[in-house]
Amino acid sequence: MEILWFLMLAALLVVVVSSFVRRRRSGVGIRQVAPGSPDAADPEAYGFLRQEEQDVRMPGPDRDLLDVLDVVQATQEWRAASQLLAGTEKEGELRWQRVQAFAGAASLELQQKPGVGGAWLRAWRTDSPKDPGGAEVHAEFLVQQAWRSSSTGTDEFRIILEEAKKASEEAALLAPGDPVPYITQLAVARGLGYSHEEFDQVWAKIIDRAPQHMGAHLAALHYWCEKWHGSREDADRFATASAARAPQGSLLAALPLFAVYEHLPDVVLVQDFFRTEVVRKAMEGALYAVHSARPDDPMLAHVRHLLVLFLVRAERWAEAMNQLVHVDGHVGALPWTLNGDPAAEYTVYRNLAVAGYEANGGSPATLRP
Repeated sequence: MEILWFLMLAALLVVVVSSFVRRRRSGVGIRQVAPGSPDAADPEAYGFLRQEEQDVRMPGPDRDLLDVLDVVQATQEWRAASQLLAGTEKEGELRWQRVQAFAGAASLELQQKPGVGGAWLRAWRTDSPKDPGGAEVHAEFLVQQAWRSSSTGTDEFRIILEEAKKASEEAALLAPGDPVPYITQLAVARGLGYSHEEFDQVWAKIIDRAPQHMGAHLAALHYWCEKWHGSREDADRFATASAARAPQGSLLAALPLFAVYEHLPDVVLVQDFFRTEVVRKAMEGALYAVHSARPDDPMLAHVRHLLVLFLVRAERWAEAMNQLVHVDGHVGALPWTLNGDPAAEYTVYRNLAVAGYEANGGSPATLRP
């Protein structure tokens, strides 16, 4: 019986991997060669960084945030973080990303040093209890703690999320007009299993404050997915409606691609799945969003990273390379962060893109981002 299962598993692996190598006979596929061979693709020739140099903390560069994080973690002094958030626009995507980053840093510190890690956040809340930035980071910290340290559905998980709910409500009172506390509540709603009506009440508060907020829409999409409190149809409906209402230049046109990603099968057995009409249409929407968005949109890197996965799987090598030149160096985004080693997962796809690009006649000289 074990032999039968082994053979079935081997067959599945062959089907999955073959999509990357099946074109060798026509001369346009990827051909494996020995490292150091003159024919070997070299990602560094494109200016790409080595795997160990990839920054897993952020999806894209935010030098101000990283500088402040370095100071806070080195000194355990919270005031630089408070000042950075105080100067960050309330309604924008950047504030939400920075709140997540500070909360994630404190949560990871606590995991690495139980009982003492993240002391700067506790001091922030104690020394300045009315600081809206500190309140928002604390609420998001509790959410991340629930997902990081507890099993979904356990009493401990629910207790931490109930505490996060209260913390986010307090943050909302301290920061009127700011959507961030309510975006945090979307994760609480997902974890505690809010009814659709209860979820819609939270969502309405976000829409009133920041109707085009991409980060909020991604958080809401998780709730509507099949693995949580909706279905594939619910997620598609939410993503499609949001994309249809999106104004010119909004990244919400990429939301259907995230809905497709959330419902990918664990093993793709159909060789041309990533060329199906549904997937192709979602990719085209995301590409349109990327091309029409502001170059400094904080959520742009999120869309580019997901596009890399889909474009590589669809063997659209040149288009994948065009995304990679914009994101290489920062890999703290879906789909890589779902892997235990985001940098390793990212570089596998990047190197496949380079190999496929060169197998089809591309080179550093022909790459035009």
